[in-house]
Amino acid sequence: MKSTVIVWFRQDLRLDDNPALLAAVESGSSVIPVYIWSPEEEGKWSPGSASRYWLHHALKNLDDDLQVKSSKLILLRGPCLEALQMVIKTCSAKKLYWNRCYEPRAIKRDRFIKQTMTGQGIEVRDFNAHLLHEPHTIQNKQGGPFKVYTPFWKHYQNLDVPVPVKTPKQILSPQKWPKSVPVNDFGFIPNIKWYGMINDTWEMSCQGAKKSIRKFIKNQVHSYSERRNFPANNGVSRISPYLHFGQISARSIWHMIYSYEQRQGRITPDKAVVTYLKQLVWREFASHLLYHFPYTTDQPLYEKYKKFPWHRNRKFLTAWQQGQSGYPIVDAGMRELWHTGWMHNRVRMIVASFLTKDLLIHWHQGAEWFWDTLVDADLANNTLGWQWVAGCGADAAPYYRIFNPVTQGERFDPEGEYVRRWLPELSGLDNKYIHKPWEATNSILSGANIRLGKSYPYPIVNHAEARKQALSYYQKIRN
Repeated sequence: MKSTVIVWFRQDLRLDDNPALLAAVESGSSVIPVYIWSPEEEGKWSPGSASRYWLHHALKNLDDDLQVKSSKLILLRGPCLEALQMVIKTCSAKKLYWNRCYEPRAIKRDRFIKQTMTGQGIEVRDFNAHLLHEPHTIQNKQGGPFKVYTPFWKHYQNLDVPVPVKTPKQILSPQKWPKSVPVNDFGFIPNIKWYGMINDTWEMSCQGAKKSIRKFIKNQVHSYSERRNFPANNGVSRISPYLHFGQISARSIWHMIYSYEQRQGRITPDKAVVTYLKQLVWREFASHLLYHFPYTTDQPLYEKYKKFPWHRNRKFLTAWQQGQSGYPIVDAGMRELWHTGWMHNRVRMIVASFLTKDLLIHWHQGAEWFWDTLVDADLANNTLGWQWVAGCGADAAPYYRIFNPVTQGERFDPEGEYVRRWLPELSGLDNKYIHKPWEATNSILSGANIRLGKSYPYPIVNHAEARKQALSYYQKIRN
């Protein structure tokens, strides 16, 4: 009778480059693939609405892929330890394999489960499938963690990225399967119609991930450095949600890019391609920081910023969330987020700067809204991004960098294409006024069928005045 191994899926919802799954198959054991829904164990950072919607489809896709391999995915409710112990008892499993997670609560939970299972005579093995290199293996010259990205990137340039592991051809099924909860019973699909455009925007599968990255490498990666800051252009990979759910691995992308460059006769990637690879390593930097500074999900990296005099203004926060700030580039980004579960990175910086430095609303509020509405809501990246913009985190933007939403719009959406796509009420304005409709005359506004204060709001704050106030606050903190 063959032994049975449980493979516990988490942020690795794929069959390709899955070390835990491959090790289980190669052990000659029968395999029980398991996913456990246990949001209580993740506290306030359990998956938000958009993530749950994506997760629903990702789990169905994983099950479909397993069925092709003569297997299936067992879905269970937590707590995780109890669910795993139930499978072990039901199926007489003696082994438990998983790929590691790096969020603070997950690390603590996994350590406890490993200790408990090992004490009960279960063989537990864990692997790296999520990152190019694990946080505990990366140190600066002083033997500590990096806090600045540039030396972190330079360090990574000297490291070899492991080659992806092969995909199992077949997965041996156990003689007895445990009961599984139907995915529809988890209630991942929200009772609102906002997700209709998410369906139109994304193919939420491993196949969708491969299509996206192959298309990007073939058609867009060599213009990435030139086009990546223009949200109206199709100049970015949009691979972030697939990476977050582990429907494709970072090292697969890395080696796909290097292989493509070599086929084109380039021994090393060109400048534009390196710019993209640096974004993959920025993702690594985020995980590195959260691993070493787990408190940063709720507290600034630098303690002095705890004293920052954030404002509480529900009216302004709601206007920002709903894309009704009166600044077109900000509102376009927030509406793109609501409709598609995603936002262009340049616009993410603009809307985050507006919330924290124009409205002086705590970055927590922005991080929590993004967490609920982004399909790529990754705890490490979300934390790093908001602290970077707010000026209180690692490698943070200088305190005096306060994005002007008008000049940012004029520079990165010069034809107003992005704004018109998401703010159809402004579509009749010409380029001169598309990013500052309040400067248009009444006759121009009337001709464009716009009534400021009615069809589109006046700016909720004066940027120049807000900037002065923010600078005064930051200077006090610095002093």
